[in-house]
Amino acid sequence: MDVKILIPISFFFMIFGIVYLIYSTRNRERLALIEKGVDASIFFEGRGKGAPMWKIFILNTAFLLIGIGVGLFIALFLTTYTQMNPDVVYPATIITMSGVGLLVGFSKAKDLDKA
Repeated sequence: MDVKILIPISFFFMIFGIVYLIYSTRNRERLALIEKGVDASIFFEGRGKGAPMWKIFILNTAFLLIGIGVGLFIALFLTTYTQMNPDVVYPATIITMSGVGLLVGFSKAKDLDKA
């Protein structure tokens, strides 16, 4: 059997396992609450409050792209004015600044959700 085919198969099984665990755990939690006599309306509380999902998605995407752009700029600056290896500097700064952008986007989305 070709080894290259194992990667997509294992990826599929990983995604399937995660989705299965999420739904089975949620089902068990709900059944346990129903057995205790808790009203089913608690499953729908919290929906409809806060900012719409598309606004949060656009905000996080914008900060991610800003982080990638800043990472490219910093990497170009570092490789131009220092003797650092560009093969290491570019991925490191892009990934780091993307993470910073997502962190800022998350904090702004929390603030957007409160308002």
